[in-house]
Amino acid sequence: MSDDPTAAVLIIGDEILSGRTQDTNTSYIARMLGALGIDLREVRVVGDVEDEIVAALNALRSRYSYVFTTGGIGPTHDDITADAVAKAFGVGIDYHPEVLAMLGARYKPGEFNEMRKRMARIPLGAELVRNSASVAPGIHIGNVYVMAGVPAIMRAMMEDILPRLRRGRLVHCATVEAPIAEGRIAEALMKIQQDFSDLALGSYPYYREDGFGVQLVARGRDAARVEAAALAIEAMLCVQGAQPTRVKS
Repeated sequence: MSDDPTAAVLIIGDEILSGRTQDTNTSYIARMLGALGIDLREVRVVGDVEDEIVAALNALRSRYSYVFTTGGIGPTHDDITADAVAKAFGVGIDYHPEVLAMLGARYKPGEFNEMRKRMARIPLGAELVRNSASVAPGIHIGNVYVMAGVPAIMRAMMEDILPRLRRGRLVHCATVEAPIAEGRIAEALMKIQQDFSDLALGSYPYYREDGFGVQLVARGRDAARVEAAALAIEAMLCVQGAQPTRVKS
């Protein structure tokens, strides 16, 4: 069994489920983790309901090396992620003196109200995730990293998180493109997958102004095997009468 670390993302917020806000954080997190050899295995979205957040968090943190949450750590009434995290870990929650001081220094006299102070409530025993974008920190407890949902702030928090993570073996990728319908090559591609069962092979059709086609992607941790699979894919496409093109991944 591989010892490469795995991860999940838990997106928290009614605004995602309603379609009001589009999630762009997951793709960024996936790229950052992939560069460290950490496999993102699952993504879930839950609304602003404490029990649902707790249940999802406990399920994910017991299954994966790391869990990254986004959303719900601001000053408003529906920002309940910190409380849910504390409940999931069975710990209390209280105002963190360092965070109170940092936030208090950010606001003009009289503007650091009770709702803004909510951002200083941290589960007991948790570490802070520094945030160069807006001061208010994220949270690290156990194998869980709690981040803001605003993309710029989330990225600032990831800068502090990434050096803390355990690395895995890098994943190599090769992409081959051809102007051919994927249904024509499905059977031949299945045979290649059987020959390279240690790799993940994906088929992704595209539709463009100049016509349709398919991108075939080989992914795995053995660079030589990935290249061998890509060559097999190119040979198969030639047999099918299509001209393959290697695409930069």
